[in-house]
Amino acid sequence: MSTVITQRQIELSPLPAATLSSSRYSPHGDIATSPHPGRQIFEATGTNTVGRSRQLSATILIIASNLVQMLSNITSMSGGLAISKSLGIDTGPGKANWIAASYPLTQGTFVLISGRLGEIYSHRRILLLGGIWLTLWSLINGFCDNFISFNIARAMAGIGGALIMPNAVAMISITCPPGKLRNTSLGFFGASGPISGSIGSIFVGLVIQYLQWRWIYFILAFICVPVFGLLWFLLPHENAVDPGGKLDFVGAALGTSGLIVFNIAWNQAPAVGWSTPYEVVFLLLSIILLCSFCIWEGKYASKPIMPLDIWNAPSFFPLVFVVLFSFMSFATLLWYMIAWQQEVRHWTVLRFGIGWIPFGVFGTLGALLAGWLIPRLAAQWILAIGLGTVLVANLLLATMPDQQIYWAQVFPATILMAFCPDLVYTAAQIIASNTVRRSQQGTAASLIGLLNLYGGSLGLGFAGTVETEVNKSAIDVTAGYKGALYFGAGVAALALLFDVLYVRMVRDQREGWENPEDADAAAEPEATSTATGFRL
Repeated sequence: MSTVITQRQIELSPLPAATLSSSRYSPHGDIATSPHPGRQIFEATGTNTVGRSRQLSATILIIASNLVQMLSNITSMSGGLAISKSLGIDTGPGKANWIAASYPLTQGTFVLISGRLGEIYSHRRILLLGGIWLTLWSLINGFCDNFISFNIARAMAGIGGALIMPNAVAMISITCPPGKLRNTSLGFFGASGPISGSIGSIFVGLVIQYLQWRWIYFILAFICVPVFGLLWFLLPHENAVDPGGKLDFVGAALGTSGLIVFNIAWNQAPAVGWSTPYEVVFLLLSIILLCSFCIWEGKYASKPIMPLDIWNAPSFFPLVFVVLFSFMSFATLLWYMIAWQQEVRHWTVLRFGIGWIPFGVFGTLGALLAGWLIPRLAAQWILAIGLGTVLVANLLLATMPDQQIYWAQVFPATILMAFCPDLVYTAAQIIASNTVRRSQQGTAASLIGLLNLYGGSLGLGFAGTVETEVNKSAIDVTAGYKGALYFGAGVAALALLFDVLYVRMVRDQREGWENPEDADAAAEPEATSTATGFRL
């Protein structure tokens, strides 16, 4: 194992989003002269140069760490209804939605600050901390014996997922020099969502059918031990990008607590109704917290985690709603597809997992398609294609009869929905990075990541409310499902309308970051990865 520490230079390319490329090495940590006129070069923190076999092994394990945390997410989606029944909750998806919503709630909320923690304390440390945290709470999940404790443990495990995601991306770029291995690794990282979705659904089905649901989380914890244990040995040493830097703890506390309380209000509403006094209290409290967050960030924070002037960037404000609505629609579609197949057509969890295999296949193709379309089609139209797929898929399920063969409407809906996440996420990152200022790149990219995860959890709360209101009599179960799916189609249609009318790819013909408004970037340079959208 080599222990030679080098300083790696990262070149900021003039493409719409900053990309990582190789350059010259320097023993110093300051800005150097670029070999390409018109482009700025800056030094990244030192990393170890490792042998090829160790480099490849570490990269595989980094991708595996993301697969594990995404596998943790899908377990409570595909197996959520079966688990809720085992815990004594048998009231349908609108009132068991906490099973599916708790993990992405905290993962989406905390992902906004986890990349910054990696900058201060090193991405390697935060990645490993996230792995330990996920392992611990997965183990605790297996011992939970009631609905409330199970969902609290799921929410705590989601924090581990949030710590893993952006820091795993950073460690891929630190471990792999610019070139084919890094690009391939980031491609596999992007495809880990649909792959884990298919594998995870079958895994959950097998465990529930032949063991007990508890073994899902015992096995997850068991898998985490070798993955993160080997990563501890194989990951190269990494110096923090911003050692001694500050995190806006007040802003982080106000923002995360506001988002969590707002989500709790909506996901609890289907079970207790809005007439319950504490529901109104939660909603008002979340508004107060989020308003306080905006005031703090705008007036008092010395280094805000969310600079308010980012909302003034062209197309950025409508883009946020487009991304949020698209993932609300996607989560609604998936949850009620599971409910329809398992509750109405009496499919086992394992049978659903087998029926969902096309999602993994076509989702991987969707990741490849997104990369192929980027240089050929304006990003807002790539976004529109992704929104169109989830819109049509929701309508396919909302219009099907109670009993029907899988191939008629569920199968085409499964194929269509597989294209939505990668097309929407990739296009949104490109538009955001081409819209905001240089110094706001990391913030914008992290916000898109937050909307991806948090939007799914929030969507389940809204859809569950619609379901319970449509089916108040509890006589026609599928009437409630159809109401929720029409809601999913409606928010997708609204997102599509916003995209077509208000979202535009901002033309940027600068060579490097030469806008005078971005002079501050030279003093505090940073880089982002378009494949992931997280600050490096």
